[in-house]
Amino acid sequence: MPHQIKVLLLTVLFFLNTNTSFSTENSKLNFTPYEPQKVIFDFYFDHPDKINTALYWIRSLIGPLMDSPYNYAPEFMDIKVMIHGTEIVTLAKKNYNRYKTAVERMRYYDSLGIQFKVCSLAAHDFGYQDKDFYDFVQIVPSAITELAHWQMQGYGLITPRIYDKKFSTDEIR
Repeated sequence: MPHQIKVLLLTVLFFLNTNTSFSTENSKLNFTPYEPQKVIFDFYFDHPDKINTALYWIRSLIGPLMDSPYNYAPEFMDIKVMIHGTEIVTLAKKNYNRYKTAVERMRYYDSLGIQFKVCSLAAHDFGYQDKDFYDFVQIVPSAITELAHWQMQGYGLITPRIYDKKFSTDEIR
């Protein structure tokens, strides 16, 4: 093998190795070529207050897509949220004062085109009727059937895992 080819191969290998390095000095943010998203979130929590953290999962999806370099307008994203756990109480009008922050964030997301769906079976279990929910809430026959339907339509399923924080970030860093 001629010397020039060896040098060329070594140079290419060095270049490839440098670009895949995980060193903090050389790391660069990789902008994956994302397409507009089709997602259904599955909210089913053991405590109603966990909806506040789960709503940040929505922000974590749409925020980067709305920012540069993607610059997707919200109407190019198709996002649905299926609610069927204890967090259903946050959408009952009578509980507005207790869950005001979550409700107002959901109203904001609704204004961006994000759809909030409530399982009628779960609503029945909690003693709610359609009139008990805000206008931006859609009532569907069954959460499980709804989740299956949208997945069959090509929507990605995201199920937020919300844990109780036992240690501060500084304690475990």
